[in-house]
Amino acid sequence: MKMECGMDKRVLLLWWYIIVCQLCFILGAYSEDFSFRRNLRIFDNPESSSANSLVTLNNQNSAQVVISNGIISLTLSNPRGYVKGVSYAGIDNVLDEKNEENDRGYLDISSGKLTQRVHGTHFSVITHKENIVEVSFLRTWRSSMDASNVPINMDQRYIVRSGDSGFYSYVIFERPKGFPAITIDQIRIVYKLNEARFNYMAISDTRQRKMPSMRDRKTGQELAYPEAVQLKNPSNPEFKGEVDDKYQYSSENQYNQVNGWITADSEKPVGFWIITPSNEFRNGGPIKQDLTSHVGPTCLFMFVSTHYAGKQVEIEFQQGEAYKKVFGPIFVYLNSAPSNNQFKSLWSDAKQKLLNELKNWPYDFPQSKDFIPPNQRGTLLGNLRVQDGGNKSQNAKKAYIGLALPGPAGSWQRESKGYQFWTRSYLNGNFIIKNIVPGTYNLFAWIPGFIGDYKYNYEITIKPGSTINLNSLVYNPPRNGPTLWEIGVPDRSAAEFFVPNPYPYLTNKLYINDPINKFRNYGLWNRYTELYPKHDIVYKVGVSKYQNDWFFAHVPRILENKTYQAATWNVKFELSNVLNGNYTLQLALASASYAEVQVQFLMQ
Repeated sequence: MKMECGMDKRVLLLWWYIIVCQLCFILGAYSEDFSFRRNLRIFDNPESSSANSLVTLNNQNSAQVVISNGIISLTLSNPRGYVKGVSYAGIDNVLDEKNEENDRGYLDISSGKLTQRVHGTHFSVITHKENIVEVSFLRTWRSSMDASNVPINMDQRYIVRSGDSGFYSYVIFERPKGFPAITIDQIRIVYKLNEARFNYMAISDTRQRKMPSMRDRKTGQELAYPEAVQLKNPSNPEFKGEVDDKYQYSSENQYNQVNGWITADSEKPVGFWIITPSNEFRNGGPIKQDLTSHVGPTCLFMFVSTHYAGKQVEIEFQQGEAYKKVFGPIFVYLNSAPSNNQFKSLWSDAKQKLLNELKNWPYDFPQSKDFIPPNQRGTLLGNLRVQDGGNKSQNAKKAYIGLALPGPAGSWQRESKGYQFWTRSYLNGNFIIKNIVPGTYNLFAWIPGFIGDYKYNYEITIKPGSTINLNSLVYNPPRNGPTLWEIGVPDRSAAEFFVPNPYPYLTNKLYINDPINKFRNYGLWNRYTELYPKHDIVYKVGVSKYQNDWFFAHVPRILENKTYQAATWNVKFELSNVLNGNYTLQLALASASYAEVQVQFLMQ
């Protein structure tokens, strides 16, 4: 929040009144520790003896298809395309065989209250060579289908290559002209692992540990919403009293590149990982948060969701609107360690595998003509500077710069239909965006430390193999005069504000020594009333410190009868020799939900 004026000064009182059902500043845009160990120990894993094995395809059984490469064996239902089983390192199936075959590995899509588990109706072999097999499970929409079927054609593809300890998966969505209108809330891939084996979850260097079980959740106490459960009688006593909530394990798209599970108690541990080589097919841009892994054990890959953003990021198709997009490929990676005391090294190995996949993106082996190979993509480069009012222009350091479908400045945050391509600028403001799918885009940017959104004035058309140099660009942040005062940092994050400690009886021990992610603990919104029992926040500019005196979320006050009352925060500041004229108050909200903001100024 920033106050600007170009005039002389006298005493003012700012009374900031906000009527809120719920307004949360969602923390984001901070860097998780993602340093990689490059010198990894070479484990005695199945790859070592099978790197040159041929890839085999067995579809003699009309009910299933089995693809093997000597390292992994992938079993798919025919023609539905569900992942029935994954065999690796002597384990017949790393997925949960207690579940039905359509509840182990699958693609699903949500539209309103309808969630459809997608299944194919036609199986075909796309390519079958000694070193690679790609298969297709096509589901074609017909007008005769009932309302539970989403009007989109979906082609699920699976790829197994020689020497790979895993498999690739992608899906092609297509709507020919004439299809009915539909709104899409969510598109995801789900893998449900063998609960008797996988008990250690890892989603970042600091966010990993042994996890409770589904049984522990079922015997726990549901809290304010079904996903949050306090563990009352867990099988492992160390979890007793903790809160488990799948939303606590969310991550920003930019950091959500590898997550998974380990059989930590096995004599020879095995890891199961979802690796994301590109974010081009995700929605909402780099700082949108989404789900990762959670108790089940479950691994998720979210292509599209409304999590933390709401209906404004839905995909809305009009009657007759044509559409095509490739989601993926993603890579499901399996690894193993020679002994139990080395199970944590599987995380380091998974990160190294991620680096390899990033290096090889975009892949040159998917056979769909709709997946654009490296030599058919384009490049965009330039330099971005900031001209903030009358100050000297400066380099736009570490700016977020991206291409998305054309729209107003900032529209990339709500964009879900098209591809997005993002990069960070260098310290000198130079930037380069590589591997862009041909098409027409707007160039967007925002710079940590500066308020507002940048948009290049012209649409940019990327052609196959082209390179476009925009040379020097200048962003002029909105400003009507010099800054009189500022609370916080305009970086699309509430990380700098005060985050209270969780209730001792409602903690997740994963975050006890993790100040960056402390905000993910359950129930912090209730701490506001306890910290300010008699009055709301009174912030005195020049005296108060936002790190200690500005609560990270502007939430309602809880009254004695368990009802809620809108909170009124006051900001007091002094100016002298003020002349008549216009002043500008700029508010930068990291996120808002069911909120109405009202602002009043009072003079003294």
